[in-house]
Amino acid sequence: MKKYRPEGILFDTKQNKKYMESMNGLRECFFTEKILEAKVTLCDNEHNLHVDLGVMEGVIPREECAIGISDGTVRDIAIVSRVNKPVCFKIVDFMDDELGNRTAILSRRQVQEECMENYIKNLSPGDVIEARVTHNETFGSFCDIGCGISALLPIDSISVSRIPHPNVRFSVNTIIKAVVKGIDELDRVTLSLKELLGTWEENASNFRAGQTVGGIVRSIERYGVFIELSPNLAGLAEYTDDVEEGDSASVYIKSINPEKMKIKLSIVDSFPEKGKPTPIKYYSNEEHIESWQYSPTVCEKIIESVF
Repeated sequence: MKKYRPEGILFDTKQNKKYMESMNGLRECFFTEKILEAKVTLCDNEHNLHVDLGVMEGVIPREECAIGISDGTVRDIAIVSRVNKPVCFKIVDFMDDELGNRTAILSRRQVQEECMENYIKNLSPGDVIEARVTHNETFGSFCDIGCGISALLPIDSISVSRIPHPNVRFSVNTIIKAVVKGIDELDRVTLSLKELLGTWEENASNFRAGQTVGGIVRSIERYGVFIELSPNLAGLAEYTDDVEEGDSASVYIKSINPEKMKIKLSIVDSFPEKGKPTPIKYYSNEEHIESWQYSPTVCEKIIESVF
């Protein structure tokens, strides 16, 4: 198993749970510097995180809660927002109070620093990595790419088909694969997803002229209505004012033209059904991508990504 994974994945594993079953298990993790995960139960008035370790309580002191807390580059909302969620940590000490009650002292910061040094800093543009969506904004999705370290997936890199908000593609806590798009001088990572969702030809091969299929209204322009057939494929239907963006629709496929990368559609029916995001279909199992061409080879217009 990969050592540095998005928070929450390790939490339910048999091995992680086994260490929480006994004091001996936790003591072993202390001596071996094992990375564990457990759920935060409380953030106290000093912004220390209290963690349920099964056989005892653990405490993550405020400055050990995340990289950047001690120097003020990360705000305390990053601590408070962890309540009722799994966090990664190492056990750095045990302390007994005056009544003999033992508490484990934990550090999430140490795990994040180790993840940055041994994993994040070794990533290169084009690497395909695992990520967990932590929250969606109008401009994109923030994703945990390892041990609570965040990366941005911009909205225009989620799919070729334009979307109004990332939440139409995936919900918070969805585990996705993504391509490393760039890494800046501060080791902040930017992601892209569309390169894993298939080329125009790969998506178009799932459809035939004469079929009536389902789609989603994505954009209404004076010259027509764009209907998404899949996240990386859309067609154009004649203009109508009887539909709204986000509507589900049944459409008749009039023609498919690879040379012009165009699909002509006719709207059969539409209805304002806003369903849950559909599971992502990946067209690539590669661990690294140097380049990706979306457009067909017979098309004069070239749409590509180079990493």
